[in-house]
Amino acid sequence: MNLLKYIFKRLLNGLTVMFGVVLVIFVLFNILPVNSARMTLGQRADTASIAAIEREFRLNLPWYERLGLYFNDLSPVSFHRLEDTNAPSYLSESDWKFTKLFSVGSVSVVVKAPYLGKSFQTRRNVSEVISERIFPTFLLAVFAMLLASFAGIIAGVLAAIRHNTWVDDMVVTLSTLGTSQPGYVTGYILAAIFGYYLSSYTGLGVVSQLYEYDLDGERIVWKNLILPVVALGIRPISLIAQLTRSAMLDVLSQDYIRTARSKGLSQRTVLFKHALRNAMNPILTSLTGWFAAVLTGAYFVEKVFSYNGLGLLTIGSILNFDFPVVMGCVLLVATIFVVMNIITDILYSLLDPRVVIKG
Repeated sequence: MNLLKYIFKRLLNGLTVMFGVVLVIFVLFNILPVNSARMTLGQRADTASIAAIEREFRLNLPWYERLGLYFNDLSPVSFHRLEDTNAPSYLSESDWKFTKLFSVGSVSVVVKAPYLGKSFQTRRNVSEVISERIFPTFLLAVFAMLLASFAGIIAGVLAAIRHNTWVDDMVVTLSTLGTSQPGYVTGYILAAIFGYYLSSYTGLGVVSQLYEYDLDGERIVWKNLILPVVALGIRPISLIAQLTRSAMLDVLSQDYIRTARSKGLSQRTVLFKHALRNAMNPILTSLTGWFAAVLTGAYFVEKVFSYNGLGLLTIGSILNFDFPVVMGCVLLVATIFVVMNIITDILYSLLDPRVVIKG
């Protein structure tokens, strides 16, 4: 019961965070001196066409009304005047699934999936646009975290058991260098060396698209993930290595480790069954927390390699002032951060009995 209360409280806190994110981004986009309708149609558009676009995207309304309508669209339980010209177009589409609960006068209360609006540039539903780009970014983040997990933990363990040796010094030096260097800088270096100068040997290129098209249709080119994954994984590898080293050194100095060694247990048993197992709590917390951070870090790496994912979509939408798409991407990342933080806290309490969750 305490766990359920805790999850409920964290979800409320997460909704508060996302509310603040939406509010800040919405206000920032609305104080910019940009005519979104004219950018959609071009500089030669006539006044009537611009007015039609402004009505379609509610740009003819004051910003605070649009903000209220946007929150209403995001809510799964929302209020609409179904015959209102300012109502979102999806409410009049026959293929959209929503359930009308009841009406109060001319206002209908409906249950639906959160609606993110339509893109200013393509006029497609933002949810459809994001769904086409999320898989390449998710795949990039997963492989980067797998690389960071294995490489970071192995490097940290080696540094701990070879403490004050050249191995320890090398791991500390390389991890410090990797931590201080942003992922996009690493990406440029890797692209220049392995994707340009040594491309004839590596078979890799500066542009790394997940999908390629031929006569047989669309196919995934797995080798194009190598450079973006390494560029994205360098920083978490370094941080996980440092954290694993510190946790292992702390555990190896405990009395129960000395007791285990005095009983004649093998070095492998002491390291993996006793030391590493007890050192995994802060490491696991770092891994789950870093996944969301890696997902956002993928935005810049995607730009370096022209990797056609969520990051490239977000950056392009910012440059084109495509506000609905930017808002949808920001909300997705905020949701992932909230969910990953909750999962991290729950796993930490399950692995460490000393941590008690209070509802």
